[in-house]
Amino acid sequence: MAALGSPVRTFRGLLRELRYMRGNAGGCYREAAAYQYLRDAFRAHKVTSEKLCRAQHDLHFQAATYLCLLRSVREHLALHKEYHGKGERSMEETAGLVGLKLPRQPGGKGWEP
Repeated sequence: MAALGSPVRTFRGLLRELRYMRGNAGGCYREAAAYQYLRDAFRAHKVTSEKLCRAQHDLHFQAATYLCLLRSVREHLALHKEYHGKGERSMEETAGLVGLKLPRQPGGKGWEP
């Protein structure tokens, strides 16, 4: 299993994704219920003096997994938006993509034998 890193780093990553999700919705991300839930959960599961705190480790693993999911969804949507087709192109548009010019068709404007 890969190392999880610092819980603070995971918390900051989750907050960053929360800010991306809120976007221009207005208001501060700290007013969101998701922020308050994350803050309370991380505070409730601080590292104790025990050698192994299973609840804290489980929370950190779940948070890191959720952070990976949020990042992946955001990056997927960005790639989908950039590369998604915009419908069927005409022959002229398709030829223009590779720098070709199509000859005029017989019977069309400007056709000369």
